[in-house]
Amino acid sequence: MSQSATPRPAVLVLGGTGKTGRRVAERLTALGRGVRVGSRGGEPSFVWEDTATWKAALDGVDTVYLTHPDITLPDAGEQIAAFARAAVDSGVRRLVLLSSRGDAALHTIEEGVRNSGVDWTVVRPGWFDQNFSEGFFLGAVLAGEIALPVGDVAEAFVDIDDIADVVVAALTDDRHIGKTYELSGPRLLTFADVAKELSKATGREITYIPQTPEQFRAALREIGLPEELADGFAHNLDGRNAYLVQGVEEALGRAPRDFSDYARETAAAGVWNA
Repeated sequence: MSQSATPRPAVLVLGGTGKTGRRVAERLTALGRGVRVGSRGGEPSFVWEDTATWKAALDGVDTVYLTHPDITLPDAGEQIAAFARAAVDSGVRRLVLLSSRGDAALHTIEEGVRNSGVDWTVVRPGWFDQNFSEGFFLGAVLAGEIALPVGDVAEAFVDIDDIADVVVAALTDDRHIGKTYELSGPRLLTFADVAKELSKATGREITYIPQTPEQFRAALREIGLPEELADGFAHNLDGRNAYLVQGVEEALGRAPRDFSDYARETAAAGVWNA
C-alpha cells in the first residue's frame, strides 16, 4: 500500500517569528490549521529581498498573513504588490495585510492587496502595548525612565494579543472578507499615563521625561542607534491617532484589552524585573 502524501501547510505566516506573527502562528496551530512560518530561518527560507525564495514559501499555501519588516521603506509598496501577484499566481485565495493607523502613504500601499483579485482583509493597529516589554521601550522601562520628544500626546495603545485575534479571525472566517479594521485599545494614554501604569504594575517608580528633538537625537547617538529614528517618532506620535476606534469590537464582538491588564500580567511574568 502506498504511503499517503504529507498535507501541505494551508497558511503562510510572514514574519512568523515576530511580535504579531508568532502569536498568529500559535493560534492557528491551536486551531489545528497547518502553518508555514515565512522567515529567513524558516523551512523553506523566505527573504523579502530575494524573490527567488517566494515560490517555495508559497507552494501549497492558500492563505497568507502578509507582514513587511518595514512598510515605511520606499520600495515596500512595490514589494507587497509584487508578492501579492506571486501569491495569486501560486493559488493563494486569501490575503490578510498588517498595515498601520493614521498614515495615508501606507494606506495607498494597501491597494496592492485590495487589487490582487483574491479575498482580502486589512488590519490597521496603532502603537503596541508590547513595545514596552518586547520592543524599543523595554530598556527604558528597566532603567525607570521613558524619555521622548512627544510632549503630552496621547495614544490609544493596542494589545498585540488583540491584533493576533483579529488577524486569525480574518484568516479563518469569511465574514471578514473585504473589511478594513482599525484597532486601538479602550482608552487614550499619554506617556506620562503609561509611566504611572507601569509604576503601579511593577511596584517601582518609572517616570516619563519630556525631551526636545535635539536631546532625543543625542540620546540615540549615544546608544548607537541612527538619528533618523527620531523622525519616525515625530511622524507617528504627533497626535494623529489620539482617538479611539472600534475595530476589535467590530471583528471580535468584544472590548479590547486595557493597558493596565497588559501591564499587570507582564509584570507578574517578571519581564520588568530590574
